[in-house]
Amino acid sequence: MAEPAGPGPVDRVVKCVVWDLDNTLLTGVWLEAAQPPGAEPALLAALAELHGRGVLNSIASRNPAELAATLPGLADWPAPFVSPQYGWGRKSESLRRVARELNVGLEALAFVDDDPYERAEVEQALPDVLVLSPEDVPDALGWPALCPPVVTAEARARAASYAQAQARQQAAREHGRSTSDFLRWCRTELTIAPAAAADLPRLAELAARTHQFNSVRRAVLEPELRGWLASPEHRVSVLRLRDRFGDDGLIGAAIVHTGPRRRPSPEWTVQLLMMSCRAMGRGVIEALLAWLARAAAGQDGTALLVPSRLDDRNVPLRLALVAAGFRAEPSDVDREGRTWFRRGLGGQPPALPEWVTVEAPVPL
Repeated sequence: MAEPAGPGPVDRVVKCVVWDLDNTLLTGVWLEAAQPPGAEPALLAALAELHGRGVLNSIASRNPAELAATLPGLADWPAPFVSPQYGWGRKSESLRRVARELNVGLEALAFVDDDPYERAEVEQALPDVLVLSPEDVPDALGWPALCPPVVTAEARARAASYAQAQARQQAAREHGRSTSDFLRWCRTELTIAPAAAADLPRLAELAARTHQFNSVRRAVLEPELRGWLASPEHRVSVLRLRDRFGDDGLIGAAIVHTGPRRRPSPEWTVQLLMMSCRAMGRGVIEALLAWLARAAAGQDGTALLVPSRLDDRNVPLRLALVAAGFRAEPSDVDREGRTWFRRGLGGQPPALPEWVTVEAPVPL
């Protein structure tokens, strides 16, 4: 079976596969079997393969949630299912909840179900979702959308990171603190440091997978990143994040054209700014923009410019830019369709939270 028409490999990156249970992951119908049905071996192997590639797995089943703890072999499956959905509602609504809880777009989901009616319902309601039958799965494992070119340690830890995020969100609801107080209570540690050659695979992975906080929204491959890293007129900085709930590793980067080191340009332009959605709401994008402004001002810069494509996926980035004092005019659009947001650097530089560490040598 050929890959369905629709977004190509650059546009579609499946981040989570949502599975039906009855006659899909299971060899029978849960509530109708005299004995609980076992797992389907071929699809169990697919789960393990996807987990090893850093692709998340979830569930959308009409079975009651209280039976989930009795699912045979659940503890032996490759990783916890993230945001599992149970109940008698439409499968399309279950998929909407998965996307919302994981903070991903619908085009980042694939859905596997043996029932043609369920597949048709999802295809009609959510045309951006990649819909598969169980028989499609072996071929689909070879499609570019499910085959990330690089699998990093951060990718393999993705399911655990989402579990940590759920624990963090629950703690936030229980504590009722201000955002800044909660970040301190979490023992948040953000480190900004110069990039190294060993970071390039992870940076290429972030460029392919990030959408909501990505200033270019295109594939950026390792050779291009390596060129920026070697350039005397560019600075490549990476962000690493951890707190009391876990270590998220390398979650973002900023690549800035500063001009010659001995005589920096008065206007610093960000070639690429990107951040994983796992860091959303944790003060990271605000701290990064503040640090960039402080660094540029400290080198007698007069303005900091950041590009952004005006589409519905990267609205969070644009909101963060505006909140940080960046502005754009309708005429500030280049030949590539990017709008350039500008922030003047006069006056008092923005403050950095105490939980941000800038490693020496300072890369900007």
